[in-house]
Amino acid sequence: MTEVVSPAHIAESLTELWSPRVVAELDDSYVKVAKVQGTLAWHSHEHEDELFYILKGSLTIEMEDRTVVLHEGDTFVVPKGVRHNPVAEQECHIMLIERKSTLHTGNEVTAQTRSLAEQLRAV
Repeated sequence: MTEVVSPAHIAESLTELWSPRVVAELDDSYVKVAKVQGTLAWHSHEHEDELFYILKGSLTIEMEDRTVVLHEGDTFVVPKGVRHNPVAEQECHIMLIERKSTLHTGNEVTAQTRSLAEQLRAV
């Protein structure tokens, strides 16, 4: 992927909630965008950190020992192994940077879990 992309415009165009799409890759990581609202699922990524960047709106990330609230322009890294649950009261657009080995909802499988093939679909 060597084209100029606008993560904000791509996130805006998405029609599915909690369905990340890969918009770029660098080394062993993917850059993904998603449109989210409601609750995803409690999960963790045993071997990978997960970077959240808020393109639009706000996102709460619940963790077992604390909760953080992110607003447009904010970034937060959930460290590997930390159980977390992303929640958006209103529609929120996010950008994620994750290692290519990162499973969408870790070892938890829900109706919202998306495979890597689904995340690699054209936008």
